[in-house]
Amino acid sequence: MNDILKKLEQFSIVDQSKSFREITTLRIGGKIKYVIYPKNIVALGQVLDILKENNVEYKILGKGSNILCSDSDYDGAVIKLDRFISSSYVEGEYLIAEAGTSIIAASNLAMRYCLSNLEFASGIPGTVGGCIYMNAGAYKHSMSDIVTEVFVFINGECKWLKNEELDFSYRHSIFQSHPDWIILAVKLKLEKGDPEEIFALLSRRRERRLATQPLNYPSAGSTFRNSPSHSAWELIDGINFRGRQVGGAMVSEKHANFLINYNHASCNDFIALATEVQAKVKEKYNIDLLMEVEKFNCK
Repeated sequence: MNDILKKLEQFSIVDQSKSFREITTLRIGGKIKYVIYPKNIVALGQVLDILKENNVEYKILGKGSNILCSDSDYDGAVIKLDRFISSSYVEGEYLIAEAGTSIIAASNLAMRYCLSNLEFASGIPGTVGGCIYMNAGAYKHSMSDIVTEVFVFINGECKWLKNEELDFSYRHSIFQSHPDWIILAVKLKLEKGDPEEIFALLSRRRERRLATQPLNYPSAGSTFRNSPSHSAWELIDGINFRGRQVGGAMVSEKHANFLINYNHASCNDFIALATEVQAKVKEKYNIDLLMEVEKFNCK
C-alpha cells in the first residue's frame, strides 16, 4: 500500500478495482487508478489537497450519467460524491440538497412535502451536482428555473453563489468554464402543490419514459442538444438514422436522440457514430448538431 493510498483512506473509501465501464450509465471506458468516495465535505477538501500535493489528476463524478469516457486506462482519481455527500433537507418551500443526492430522490422528497416544480427532473438518472453543472432540464423546464443558490468550493474556500452569478443558459452553467470549482450543495425554491396532482404527474412522466426511451440499454441519455429551430430527435429522424450502427453503438430505434451501447460498444464506436450523425445532419439541414454528452479523456 503506497503513501498516497494510506492518506486518502483516512478521509475516504478508495477502490482500485473499478473502470468507467462500471461507474457510468453508458458502460464504456477504461480502468481507473483510484475511485474515491469522500466521507463528508470536510474530507473532500482533504482528499483534494492530497491529490494536488501528489500531482494526481482527478475528475468529480456523481452517477456518471452524462459522460463518455475513453477506453484507455486513467492514471488519475475519480471522486464520487453520491455515496456519502448525498443528504437533502426541506425547509418551508426550499429544498437543500448535497451535490451527490440523486435528483430522482430529491424529486420524491419534494413530493412527500407537497412541493411542486421539481417534477420535470424525476426521470433524470443523475445527481443534483451534475444537474446543476449541465443545467439539466426536461419538459421545457430546467434547473436554472428553481435554483436560488449553489454552495461551491473555490480556491480552497466554500461560498454560496446566487443564481444570477451562475451564467445559466441552455445546458450550460459557469461550472463548465471553471472545472476546478466543485459544487457541494444547492438550494432550490419550490412551491406548495397538491400532493395528488404531483403524484399523478410523476406517474405520467414515468409511463412516458418507459414508452419512449430505450431504458433497457446503456446510454448517457439524450446525446445531442436541441438546435434553436429543431429538436435533435427530429433532425436524426430526418436523416433516417434510427437503428444505424457503428460497431457496438447504435442510434436507438425507440428514441432517435439516444445513442445506445447496443453490444459492448467502444468509445471509438460511439464517437464514430455521433460524428456520422452530425455530418449527415449538417449535410441535409446545414445545422451543427452539438453533443450534450461530455467527453472525458477521449482523443
